[in-house]
Amino acid sequence: MVDLTEISAVVAAAGVLIGVAYYILDMRNQSRMRQMGFIMRVPSSFISREVFEALATVWKTEFKDFDFEEKCGIEASQMSALCEDLGLLVKRKVIDISLVAERYNANAVYQKLRPWIEEGRRRTNNPKLYEWFEYLANEEKKYYQQLASKTA
Repeated sequence: MVDLTEISAVVAAAGVLIGVAYYILDMRNQSRMRQMGFIMRVPSSFISREVFEALATVWKTEFKDFDFEEKCGIEASQMSALCEDLGLLVKRKVIDISLVAERYNANAVYQKLRPWIEEGRRRTNNPKLYEWFEYLANEEKKYYQQLASKTA
């Protein structure tokens, strides 16, 4: 026969397990909320008028080879630096790629600036120039490929 001591021990153990499970779920939720809060605060610096103007200049500029530098080098640098920062945050898992991918179009910007970045790498002999921007573009591409495969 089961006595009161055994029942209370089982109830206490179950209570501890429920508490641990709740704590783990709460920690995951808090992490998501911090990421979401971060990405929602980011726009004040990443989606300013200057960024939109720089992006518009980059989009409308046609270029061959490195003449992009003369036409909109400052704007290209500004967009690349912004995406470089976002890429590093994604790499370090400070923010999730889904939040960035659904908010920004980094891969399209990277494809537009890719010849300029590659020429900059060659000229500076720095193969890591804007490496986190490239990382971000690749991660965004993978994210959308995974989304497409889930819906197909």
